[in-house]
Amino acid sequence: MAEQARFGDTGVADRMPAGVPADPSTATPGGVPAQASAGASGTVPAGGPGDAAEVVPAGVPESVPDDVPAIQTVRRAALILSGFTVERPRLSLNEITARLGVSKPTAHRYARALRAAGLLRYDASSATYSLGPQLLGLEAAARAGLPIAAAAEPYLELLMREINQTVVLSVWNGECPVVVGCVDNTVGDVRLSVRTGSQLDVVRSAQGRVFSAYLPVGEVPGLARRLRASAELRDLLKEVRRTGVAVNSPVDHGVHVLASPIFEGDQVVAAMAVVGTVASLAGDREPQAAAALLRVARDLSRDLGGTRPA
Repeated sequence: MAEQARFGDTGVADRMPAGVPADPSTATPGGVPAQASAGASGTVPAGGPGDAAEVVPAGVPESVPDDVPAIQTVRRAALILSGFTVERPRLSLNEITARLGVSKPTAHRYARALRAAGLLRYDASSATYSLGPQLLGLEAAARAGLPIAAAAEPYLELLMREINQTVVLSVWNGECPVVVGCVDNTVGDVRLSVRTGSQLDVVRSAQGRVFSAYLPVGEVPGLARRLRASAELRDLLKEVRRTGVAVNSPVDHGVHVLASPIFEGDQVVAAMAVVGTVASLAGDREPQAAAALLRVARDLSRDLGGTRPA
């Protein structure tokens, strides 16, 4: 279970562009079943097992045209993919169109191209897109390429075994903390797990508070404005810097989280967090877990050549 995510799910159904029926899995603009029309209109990309065939709106070419500038094409594809979050795993064509700020046929071309590459899937029953299977391999490769993730793995395991709580590692993605490692506690009746790739709130999550406390204010979107408006937030981040431990607030769904910074040199590069329930971290167990977290985070920072600023 992740800490509070940053986006909500709109659950809005989508209508296809003009000339495309409401159920694209069963008909095409000419009223011909989708499977039969594939040969007439061109190859229909397969997004993976069980991925429904998607109908091409009239006048839409099979791929992004060659005359579209390459940089613009990449930017638009990245903009589409970055719109998917843990709490918003599906987007309609209307939502993708609005995100790109282009016409619906243009947005549809990009969505089809991403499907062909295995980066998107299309669900005909809900007329929505979700991230494709190819991204699972890319996610694993991205995590493997993070030196901090590989360096932290034995420390996460060590801390989990010492306190019998789930332990998580997050890094800063330029806008918010994103989870890149999780070692689940399998002891007890309740098992908590945090999905890698989860994006966490900047000021409500414990990890977000760590980054807000130690990153330059200008590197955290909206933080300067929030600090000007809230003396409580200023005091909270000051306390995080004093103790080296941040706590999530409010507690979401009974999940209690403690987090501490990881440094390389004098720069914060990650946040290590203990994820438990309100009950499992009650009483003396919270300060004991906090002390263990601080010690392990300090050991990892030392091995990275880092120290917490005074």
